[in-house]
Amino acid sequence: MRRGNLRFTIETMKHGMNVSTVFPEGYVENDRVQQHASSMPKEDEDRSAQERHRRMKEFVGLEEVTKLDFLVMLFAEILGTFLLVLLGCASCISWSTSLPTVLHIAFTFGLAVTSLVQVLGPISGCHINPAVSVGLLISGNCSFLKTICYTVCQCCGAIAGSIVLKLLLPKAQVSHGLGATALHPEVTDAQGVAVEIIITFLLVLVVHAVTDPKRTDVKGWAPLAIGLAIAVAHMAAVPITGSSMNPARSLGPAVVDDKYKDLWIYWVGPLIGGAVAGGVYRMGLRVNKEDEEGSYDF
Repeated sequence: MRRGNLRFTIETMKHGMNVSTVFPEGYVENDRVQQHASSMPKEDEDRSAQERHRRMKEFVGLEEVTKLDFLVMLFAEILGTFLLVLLGCASCISWSTSLPTVLHIAFTFGLAVTSLVQVLGPISGCHINPAVSVGLLISGNCSFLKTICYTVCQCCGAIAGSIVLKLLLPKAQVSHGLGATALHPEVTDAQGVAVEIIITFLLVLVVHAVTDPKRTDVKGWAPLAIGLAIAVAHMAAVPITGSSMNPARSLGPAVVDDKYKDLWIYWVGPLIGGAVAGGVYRMGLRVNKEDEEGSYDF
């Protein structure tokens, strides 16, 4: 190296290099990175805050429940649960001339739900079951306030259905009960809860699958698939727990008969089963994990 160049280098190191000789804009690379990094987090923060706000609004669902159309949806849930309990529990009544069979009860509930979903599905989604509403809440397809409102209406419809059924039956038949669910004498509480979890898990899983917009193979089959899932569950579980899989269905006859023994089983089991099914479908079984989940609202 020449002596002049060496001197220039030493002087530069002492006094600091003029950055304009490296970057004409007057910025070193570190300054560029720091300035870019300082501006980006603010934009990302704003975007993240807006996204969190939007998701929170969707989860709560205040705008949805304050619309006038929501009253029609609530009426549909009351009507659907009313008819389900009235017709379904009527099939459980023991008459002197004939006793209900498991197949009889299973197909009554299954076909009743098939018919109701076909009619009320486009209006309210035809949940007619608090466990279904909770499952859809967990999977992100039903808002929190909507779930609460639906559950209250479903319980009211179930109680109304049991009252009307009591009025329609002769007094001698009323003394035999109104089709309330009950555990087999040899079945423990834990076994009852486990059975209700399993059959409700199946139901809510089927609900998610047949209403997933990415599933092109099940279009138009949702009512039948849901009804068959209920019928199969009843065939398996009627002798064990009475096959509730619906807290409102068990609540109606219990309130009218004023008999609340083991009622908690028919709330805890189905709600756990529905919640687990919603979580499982959301995390691993939906067709396209990047897209939003399908709704039970047809």
